[in-house]
Amino acid sequence: MATTSPDRIPTLDIIRGLAVMGIFSVNVVGMAMIEAAYFYPPAYGFGSTADRVIWAANFILVDGKMRALFSILFGAGMVLVCERAEAAGRAAWRVHYPRMLVLLGFGLVHYYLLLWGDILTNYALMGMVGFAFRRFPVERLLALALIGFALTYTPGALYAQRLRAAQTMEAPDAAPQDRTRIAAWRASLIPTPAEIAADRTAHQSPEAHARYILRTEPLRPLEAVFGYGVETLALMLLGMAGYRSGFLTGAWPRRSYLQVACWCTGASLLYFAASAWAILQADFDPFTYIPLDQYWAGPLRPVAAAGYAALIILGLSGGGTVASRLAATGRMAFSNYLGATLVGVTLFNGYGLGLYGALSRAEAWLFVPPVWALMLWWSPWWLRRFRYGPLEWVWRSLARWRWEPLRRVEERRHA
Repeated sequence: MATTSPDRIPTLDIIRGLAVMGIFSVNVVGMAMIEAAYFYPPAYGFGSTADRVIWAANFILVDGKMRALFSILFGAGMVLVCERAEAAGRAAWRVHYPRMLVLLGFGLVHYYLLLWGDILTNYALMGMVGFAFRRFPVERLLALALIGFALTYTPGALYAQRLRAAQTMEAPDAAPQDRTRIAAWRASLIPTPAEIAADRTAHQSPEAHARYILRTEPLRPLEAVFGYGVETLALMLLGMAGYRSGFLTGAWPRRSYLQVACWCTGASLLYFAASAWAILQADFDPFTYIPLDQYWAGPLRPVAAAGYAALIILGLSGGGTVASRLAATGRMAFSNYLGATLVGVTLFNGYGLGLYGALSRAEAWLFVPPVWALMLWWSPWWLRRFRYGPLEWVWRSLARWRWEPLRRVEERRHA
């Protein structure tokens, strides 16, 4: 078992550990094949029954939900770090903002050199904003989170309605120019051979990746703030409310967790299972897939995250070997998140095994269980010997502008 620090809150670590594992289950597609396949499966590496099964399982259980859970935990962690800083006599902002600036640096390096699907930059920028809300009462945090969700999801719902209405433009009696527009839109969802070749070339080395990113989407991490920054902030506020109310720390009555788990997880499973069935029946027709996956699903993901948190607290907060390993994985979530990227680029990119673009979705997903096992093995192994995960230590040292002690005292005595 990993050594447990007395200042840790086990439920937060366990939930965070499961969230970071779940994120890799989805991110592996973005690491193994061209970006278009991440957002629209038929775009590349998709077609077999196994591909559909893996997609459906991730869609119903994981996709978007673990990112929401991770964002919620990030908000809770912000409040916890600030509280501990103030308890130690330090100004919270002097601790918080250096942490966010260092995280921003990590995120930009991650994006420009390794993977287009970075979330750290967004967390750092929204974390700088979220600091202002850390003292708000639970009711106000929840109200602001709901406003943030409404601002995020309402435009998408309206666009989904327009998209469904645009389907009539394919009718035989529609104007020729309308049918041409829809045909062009459908074609734009599938990358051309030239686009595939350029994408593969960009994955031959970190330098090639950086050149490609700087040429095509140099400001994407900052532009993402306008795309899903408000949603990220709303999730952080939800996490602050969950921490301050005691929900995320396991302080609620068991009956309350059962109610949240049943209602929230049940609503999520009902929507995503029904949507998966509709999408499969429509054979991923974009007029069905895009509204159900990218727009209508949004409001259910925070709901699913709350249900998952309740389930995890009910099932694992009592301790045991599984809980201990998950907690260690969560304590090293930063190292495990970036470490999973390093494993992915080593497996798939040209400077590693060169499997990029060579596997189907189901084949790429076969790497997920071994990486999960690696996280669960090395995290407690590392924490038995060291105070922090390796990248957590670097983050802490840079933010405090001094080398923090890493090796455990008892280990040094026996050295």
